[in-house]
Amino acid sequence: VQLQASGGGLVQAGGSLSLSCAASGSISSILYMGWYHQVPGEQPELVARITSGGTTNYVDSVKGRFTISRDNAKNTVYLQMNKLKPEDTAVYYCAAVSELGRSYWGQGTQVTVSS
Repeated sequence: VQLQASGGGLVQAGGSLSLSCAASGSISSILYMGWYHQVPGEQPELVARITSGGTTNYVDSVKGRFTISRDNAKNTVYLQMNKLKPEDTAVYYCAAVSELGRSYWGQGTQVTVSS
């Protein structure tokens, strides 16, 4: 499985950004896809994920502000981030987990929210 992430950038607090992650390869084996964020010195943290059946989960800090969705025809997962806060600043990674428990990671994309 290969993941190609795009989006991110710099935005003022309260603004919005959208991330995209296109999957290719053995995508039929993917159990769920998600977005993680990582700040310097810390481990990546799951922000949101969506299963192959469409079930979504969010970390409490982004509930009501972020929306994860998928376009099965394009094999793409999106993360719409609204009402961004400075504490959302991080490198965001797209990830996929297969039915066998194997993880795949895309390249990171920087999200910076200025106050």
